[in-house]
Amino acid sequence: MSADITGQLHAAVSEAMAQSGSSGALVGVWSADGKWTAALGTTEIDGSTPMSSEMHFRIGTNTTAMTCTVLLRLVDTGTVALDDHVSTYLPRIVGVEGVTLGQLCQGTSGLGTYSSVLAGEFVHNPLRFWPTMELVSQGLAAPRTGAPGSVWGPSNTGIVLLGMALEQATGEGWAALYDEYIFHPLGLHDTSYPHAGDVDIPSPHAHGYAAEVGVDGPVCTAIIDNTLLSNSMSGVAGGVVSTLVDMKTWAGALAGGSLLSETSAAAQWETVTEDLATPSWMRYGLGAEQVGPLRGRSGSIPGFISATLADPDQTLTVVVALNNSSAGDQFALTLARQLAAIIAQTPVDGQNDPSGALPWSVEQTQADLAAEAACPTVAEIIG
Repeated sequence: MSADITGQLHAAVSEAMAQSGSSGALVGVWSADGKWTAALGTTEIDGSTPMSSEMHFRIGTNTTAMTCTVLLRLVDTGTVALDDHVSTYLPRIVGVEGVTLGQLCQGTSGLGTYSSVLAGEFVHNPLRFWPTMELVSQGLAAPRTGAPGSVWGPSNTGIVLLGMALEQATGEGWAALYDEYIFHPLGLHDTSYPHAGDVDIPSPHAHGYAAEVGVDGPVCTAIIDNTLLSNSMSGVAGGVVSTLVDMKTWAGALAGGSLLSETSAAAQWETVTEDLATPSWMRYGLGAEQVGPLRGRSGSIPGFISATLADPDQTLTVVVALNNSSAGDQFALTLARQLAAIIAQTPVDGQNDPSGALPWSVEQTQADLAAEAACPTVAEIIG
C-alpha cells in the first residue's frame, strides 16, 4: 500500500489506542491494493516490550460466530436442525420451551443475558471458575426480551445453552468440535479453546487490561490486569484464543461461507433487524453481523477487544485487536469500519475498491470512536 494510506491507517489505530487506554494493538488490512499489518505499542502499560504480529490474544465474543458455524456444520451432517428445540437436547432445563437452536444464534430466543449482570464480577475476579449452569441460571432469571422468534436481543446465555445442547447431540466437548469443524479445516494452527483451568494465554502475548466496573460504568482510575483469566466466564460465547493471521483466515471463511454447504451459508446470512438505535445497514445473521457490504463480528472479554470485517469475495479484510476492553467490543468494530473506509476511498487501478460502497465515512467513524471511547488515561494498575 502507498505510504499515504499506511500513514492514515497507522494514525487511526494510534488514536484508537489512546482513546481506549490500550498499550498495544494488532491490526491487519488486506485489499486489492495490497496489505498492511502492524503491531503497535507495547505489551504492558508503561512497558518497554514492543508488540509483535505473532502474539496471541483472546478473541472474546468473536467466538460466538465460530460456535454458530459449528452448529451449521452439524446441520450439514444431519446431526441437528436449526428448528430443533433446545428442550430436545436439554429436557431438564426450565425456561427454554419453544426456543430453537437457530434462534439462539440469531439472537431471537427472547432469553436474557447474564453478561450485564455479572460484568463486574468477571473483571474483578478473572480467575474464578464459573460453572456453566451458574451462568445459564443467571441468564434465565434475567428479564426476557420477548417471545421466541419475536424480537432481536443477542444473549450470551443463549450461546452457552447452544454449547450444552450440541455437546449432548454429538457426545463431544467443544475443544474437539472447534478443532474438527473449524481449526483443522482452515489450518488455524495458532487458534485454541483453552481449558477453563488454563488461565494463561499461549506465548507470545500482551497483557490485557480492563477498568473496574462501577455503578455508572468503567472506573478509569482503577485499571485491572486481566491477563490471567478463566474463559469459563464466557465459554463458547467468548473463550477462544487466536492470532492476527489466523483471524484473517477465519474472517474470510466466515464472510464467504467456505466451511458450509451453499444452503447453510445462505442461512447464516439471512439477517434480522437489530434494535432501533442501530443503523439499518447493520443486521444480524447466525452469530455474526452484516455491516453494509461487509460481514464479521466484534469480540470482548476482560482484557481484550477485537473485530473482523470482510466481504464475501475477500477483496477487503480487516482484523483489529486492542489490549484494553474498557471501551467495549463496538469500539473495536468501529475502528475496523474506519480502516475499511480509509481503504474504500482509495482508487485502485483508476477505480474505487470493489468493497468501497460503504454506508459510512472516515469522518463518521471518527465521531463514533470519540463517543465510544473509554479510559484514555490510566491512573493506576491493579493486579
